Amino acid sequence: MKTLIKNGMVVNSTGTVSADVLIDGETITAVLAPGSTLLGFDIESNVDTVIDADGKYVIPGGIDAHTHMQMPFGGTEASDTFETGTRAAAWGGTTSIVDFVVQYAGESVLDQYALWQQKAASNCAIDYGFHQILSDVQDSSLIAMDELLKEGVSSFKLFMAYKGVFLSDDGQITKAMQKAATNGSMIMMHAENGSVIDLLVQQAIAAGNTSPLYHGLTRPWQAEEEATHRAIMLANLTGAPLYVVHVSAKQAVAQIAAARDNGQNVFGETCPQYLYLSLEENLGAPGFEGAKWVCSTPLRSKAEGHQHHMWQALRTNDIQMVSTDHCPFCMKGQKDMGIGDFSKIPNGIGSVEHRMDLLYQGVVESNISLERWVEVTSTTPARMFGMYGKKGVIQPGADADVVIYDPHGHTSIGMPEEGRTKTHHMNMDYSAWEGYEIDGHVDTVLSRGKVIVDNNEYIGAKGDGRYLKRSLSQYLI
Repeated sequence: MKTLIKNGMVVNSTGTVSADVLIDGETITAVLAPGSTLLGFDIESNVDTVIDADGKYVIPGGIDAHTHMQMPFGGTEASDTFETGTRAAAWGGTTSIVDFVVQYAGESVLDQYALWQQKAASNCAIDYGFHQILSDVQDSSLIAMDELLKEGVSSFKLFMAYKGVFLSDDGQITKAMQKAATNGSMIMMHAENGSVIDLLVQQAIAAGNTSPLYHGLTRPWQAEEEATHRAIMLANLTGAPLYVVHVSAKQAVAQIAAARDNGQNVFGETCPQYLYLSLEENLGAPGFEGAKWVCSTPLRSKAEGHQHHMWQALRTNDIQMVSTDHCPFCMKGQKDMGIGDFSKIPNGIGSVEHRMDLLYQGVVESNISLERWVEVTSTTPARMFGMYGKKGVIQPGADADVVIYDPHGHTSIGMPEEGRTKTHHMNMDYSAWEGYEIDGHVDTVLSRGKVIVDNNEYIGAKGDGRYLKRSLSQYLI
């Protein structure tokens, strides 16, 4: 099948140009001046499908490099499967995800990787890759890091929080970083001081402070900044590259910026929730409503200016990209496990469907440029995690992962109410983004040349996605 996308404005991280995009099978073969001929032949009459993108943006498909589909956590499991979660991602203009293989203490790293492949294989609507979570870093874990590199897993996540679940001590983290320094892989870090948080949680519950608000108050910015600094120092000691996930505090951004100014291979990611949502308005909602927005790192105080600073950090490249940390749980039967004890609320927000729209709203409101929108949602994730060239760009030779985005359209995010239709497709009984209005709309989504979303209809299928065997990060020096 040959497809021509004509009359659109092609947006890459490097600039915007009026151009036609020619697709042959799964691959972009040409980006041409509008109305061009090819070898003397009229292109439009020699293709199978023509898509008119007049007045619309033609952008590379979004890459969400931080999702948790079917993740077991806190006595339950994330409500989106690889099938439902990737289908929802497609609706929102995301054409690739990088999910996390979970390894708990005592489990075989390679066995867990095989298990996650079984979960995802033949179920994903879009292309998918994996990071590997390491908890107890044993000698076998270090061997597995080398083995997984051969499988296209080039990034490994460790935790400085969640004692007894994921937490690795500084010695274990150092061992993993030493391995990464030799094999070129990326260390990803959940940077919060778990010991301090555990103490504050115990004290809050003992004092009768059990509402969702205290999830945020017991995970203060100081715990995030300290852990971020400690991770940077260990990376400096070992020479390992470091990627700090879900950065929410402006003080943690300052630590990352300082390390980068010193020439260290340190990178940071934030998420839509830290750009828009807040401790006061969301976690502090009346009754148990705040549980909808319990995630870790937590939402920060708007009065302290964290959200404003995150947008600034995206503009200045102190933070390099935006993922979702998509880890959805329903209010009924999951989040409500924490009624009367906020520490039992499963941590996670569902956003995989809305990331592209929410970041585009940042363009509308002049928080980032149009090109930076594409960069932080597609191009940088592709480069950061070894996919660029095939993913993250509209150019000849790239996979035909293409989104046609209408800046004149409109997207309302909502849930069923009287006389209202549900407007999201994630497997959740609520929306963390209820009531948000977006001045733009995902019109058409192509995954490797196949149209999977068009005219407000999903026409893809589970199994459309393929495994992404990733290379090393293309940002390392």
